[in-house]
Amino acid sequence: MNSKLAFGTYRTGLDDPEHEAALILALKEGIRLIDTSTNYMNGDAERLIAKVLEELYGGHKPDDLEIVSKCGYIQGSLLDEMKKSGEEMLETLDIVKYSETCYHSIHPGFIKAELTKSLERLNLPNLDCYLLHNPEYYLMAEVKDESSRAEAQMIMLDRILDAFMQLEREVQEGRIASYGISSNSFSLLPSEAYFLPYYDLIALATKAAYEVGNTQHHFTTVQMPINLLERDGLECAAWAKSNGLRVLANRPLNATKNNLMFRLASTKEPAGYFGELNELLGFLEEMKNESIFNLIGELDNYKHRFGWVGEYQDFLMGKVIPHIRQELIRIEDDYTRENLTKLLMDFFIVYEEMVRYECSKQTKRMLEYEGYEISESIEKTALQNLIDNADIDYILVGMRKVKYVNALLDV
Repeated sequence: MNSKLAFGTYRTGLDDPEHEAALILALKEGIRLIDTSTNYMNGDAERLIAKVLEELYGGHKPDDLEIVSKCGYIQGSLLDEMKKSGEEMLETLDIVKYSETCYHSIHPGFIKAELTKSLERLNLPNLDCYLLHNPEYYLMAEVKDESSRAEAQMIMLDRILDAFMQLEREVQEGRIASYGISSNSFSLLPSEAYFLPYYDLIALATKAAYEVGNTQHHFTTVQMPINLLERDGLECAAWAKSNGLRVLANRPLNATKNNLMFRLASTKEPAGYFGELNELLGFLEEMKNESIFNLIGELDNYKHRFGWVGEYQDFLMGKVIPHIRQELIRIEDDYTRENLTKLLMDFFIVYEEMVRYECSKQTKRMLEYEGYEISESIEKTALQNLIDNADIDYILVGMRKVKYVNALLDV
């Protein structure tokens, strides 16, 4: 496995045994950096890492294996605790209320508390690197128009300075070896509302180190989305390398462009699609259910029109399933209703695979229009493009399944 590839733990946890098997295999195949965060699966991503370290190494992390974690998000059970704590506590920790399901903070007290929890979950005495996770959430909550952007950026940078000072103290105490920032805003143009002015960060880190009595700063790492379709982060990556920082690229296979989502991966056409479709339509025709028959026919005609699979999933849950539920209620015969339900479930499984296939064809055409040559699979082209870039040190890939790890062995 290429030495630039790293294991991203977003959506990995303890509930699925395959997540554990995938991480074990990745480590055995040479992965030397694991990226995680306090909010991934409500802390279970970090607990999974601890479990695997115990199984493979008796709980002692090898010196050549690096674990990077992050803090900033307040979600899940932590959010529930915060809401119960009262407004005074929220103000004390400079909480940004982004939405009802997501708060955010990079306050020194919050960083200290979250790092303690991370080390406990990971069962480690210290971390190789600790990142502030998307500090631009302050901008996202406060910037209402262009006139408010400059002041909000200055306040955000002051918050980052305070956070850096706390991280420098954590270095002094031996709880982290270095720190950095993971930010989606590093991949924005300077003219955009939520851009994070990265060119000020080294000066902030130098000042933070001086304020707490360190002879040099320990700001080492930036992380951002970079892929075939999101290229603006390359300017930040070049700046980082020229200033002695390292670059971690995330979302290498999940891209956004023109407010649309794209999965940068090739998908095979599901072999059983037309068999499942015809069996379902035949059953519906026999029972004379014209409503569901027409709906399935329309879905078949529409399978190539979804922008990405998430659009289909939203359409399924918002429009299709409610309609089908109403139709199933009207069927009085239990045997007929149960058989139809099973046929529908089998069809929707293979239909989603067909949507993925159709989306991958659209993505390939778009990439070729953009000038990329897809000689093998889209994902190999996407990863190789990043591997060949000297400004990128690690590429964080989601490897929740063993088959995903195996697919990366020859990249």
